[in-house]
Amino acid sequence: MSIKDQTLTFAGICQVAMMVQGIARKNHCDDELFNVMMRSIVNTNPANCLNVYDDKLANISDGLMMIVAQLGDKNPKKDPEITRYIVSLLNLERRLQNKPKVMAELGSRIDQCIRQLDHFELNSEHMRNSLASIYTDVISPLGAKIQIAGDPNILKQVGNQHRIRALLLAGIRATVLWRQMGGKRRTILFRRGTFVSTAQQLLKQI
Repeated sequence: MSIKDQTLTFAGICQVAMMVQGIARKNHCDDELFNVMMRSIVNTNPANCLNVYDDKLANISDGLMMIVAQLGDKNPKKDPEITRYIVSLLNLERRLQNKPKVMAELGSRIDQCIRQLDHFELNSEHMRNSLASIYTDVISPLGAKIQIAGDPNILKQVGNQHRIRALLLAGIRATVLWRQMGGKRRTILFRRGTFVSTAQQLLKQI
């Protein structure tokens, strides 16, 4: 498994964490990037890692920059909230791997959503709610709920709750892919510098 593929998939996890934070704290979410992350969930048979994000490095650039910021030595101010979201997603994915029945249910529910695309646009409220409900029904019961920090007035809006849950499902998608690419928690620790330099090289290609 190449370090490039591990970096790309880890960038997907980082980008989800950043987008969740953006909604929760500032009620901000780039619509096109949100759609990219939703498409990553229903792209269940990608040709390669970048294909998950529509074959464009630019679609994952925020995640790559987050790798540099969170793992690099040049930024003394790491964001502990982003780290917490990433670790929480990795923990949930690990529990998912140990429950084949839940994994099968997850696949079945995503297949249902794919069939719904014959009738609904992926960026429709219906599809967003369907993806959010998969996270609530299948992923959330696996372990301690991810505590989302932010503005209570923003977080109590049902639309934002659905967007955040749909993004967290995209985060689980990214962590599953990261694991398939040979990603392990210790690789983040022991190959931190390699992840950062690979992310920087990929950013230069955009």
